[in-house]
Amino acid sequence: MSTRKPSGMPRRDFLKRTGQVTALSALAGLDLPHVHAGEDNTIRLALVGCGGRGSGAVANAMAAGGLVLGNAGDARQSRASGASGPVKLFAMADLRQDRLDGSHKALSNLLGDRIDSPPERRFLGFHAYRKAIDCLRPGDVAMLTTHAGFRAPHLEYAVEKGVNVFMEKDFAADPGGIKRIIRAGEAAEKKNLKIAAGLMCRHSSARQALIQRIRDGAMGDIQLIRAYRMDPGYGMGPFPKGQNELLWQLSPGHPYQFLWSSGGIFIELMIHQIDECFWIKDSWPVAAHGVGGRYAGSQDCSQNLDSYSIEYTFADGTKAMVTGRYIRNCYNDFATFVHGTKCGAKFSGDIHAPTCFICKDQNITPENIVWQPEKEAVNPWQAEWDVLLGAIRNDRPHNEARRAALSNLGAIMGRAAVHTGKVVTWDEAMASDFTFCKNVDSLTADSPAPVQADAEGRYPAPIPGAWTEI
Repeated sequence: MSTRKPSGMPRRDFLKRTGQVTALSALAGLDLPHVHAGEDNTIRLALVGCGGRGSGAVANAMAAGGLVLGNAGDARQSRASGASGPVKLFAMADLRQDRLDGSHKALSNLLGDRIDSPPERRFLGFHAYRKAIDCLRPGDVAMLTTHAGFRAPHLEYAVEKGVNVFMEKDFAADPGGIKRIIRAGEAAEKKNLKIAAGLMCRHSSARQALIQRIRDGAMGDIQLIRAYRMDPGYGMGPFPKGQNELLWQLSPGHPYQFLWSSGGIFIELMIHQIDECFWIKDSWPVAAHGVGGRYAGSQDCSQNLDSYSIEYTFADGTKAMVTGRYIRNCYNDFATFVHGTKCGAKFSGDIHAPTCFICKDQNITPENIVWQPEKEAVNPWQAEWDVLLGAIRNDRPHNEARRAALSNLGAIMGRAAVHTGKVVTWDEAMASDFTFCKNVDSLTADSPAPVQADAEGRYPAPIPGAWTEI
């Protein structure tokens, strides 16, 4: 049903795509102004977590700083937001040497002397984030792009050091982590620090236009929201004995298989659309219940289920239905739909495409469209950086920590409803201090893994009626 192609490459694909010669077109047309290290208005970046998302966000930061892109609209957006000015990557940190080196090489090849992170400012290990952030000055930006289990201690340290923050989603794996994010955001507010959170769809001009139409009553009262993300799946094989179990769990592709490290595959995939549901309703849900499971004969050794279906209830009694399914050879879908008392609409499409439109009735089909927004001039991944750097350079208020954390808590609340088999209320989620890994701040390469494999290399998966996580 998509009527337009997605405007922008998802950040998580950056290293995979830029590792190929033809993928240089991902940033085609870049005109790289020379950076003079002595310029007082240079914003330095410290990248904490050098995977595809982090590396892609560096490219977005450079474009917001004033790179002239092939899409002239992006350049106009940066100038209009006051974001333009020199930006450079000054320090990097990661758990893996190969990822640290690979990210540095790819970014240097694409962005030249904008990448000013020599070996002495590339740090390795669980506490490397501190060394990277220590390289920054007031006004600079710590880019927190590791997995959700580590976000809270990294954010707390950045705020303590007095630097601005860009933090990727997810923001916490559990309610205890969410409370830490909220407290850190409040501390940042007192210090006039800027915090951007990677729920980029909030910066989509197409979605913003549809939200305004909804607020103006074009669809009547919103009665139902439906969000789907269904694709072929992410099963994991058994833990191979003899390896460092903690480092294996944090190796590429594995963190999404564990609740403590990432919050699990459901939140990793669905947090954007769950956030869209809350944005459309302009409120948080009061309760959630749901069902989920694994197909018969599944050999998945992770902690994830392969099916999640959640019904959120809002204070006015209306509903949002969120469905995730990750099984091969099944029907796939990736979209969010809205139904009001007057008509229906599509809010977003495949790979977060801005395929927004309102229909004349409840049949949400392209031939039934009566309204569409103007085509986006800049993709949302870029727009969120334009806003952040514009706020820093012009000292405008910008702190998305609380809103992002509460959207994440709503996702955790839905996940918990499926995993526990119980109705979970917003008040219960807000009151909970549950954490999967109590010693996440002090983990080292020699620490035991927070969750242990059994004799067959399998990890404990949620059993409704017997599981606790809130």
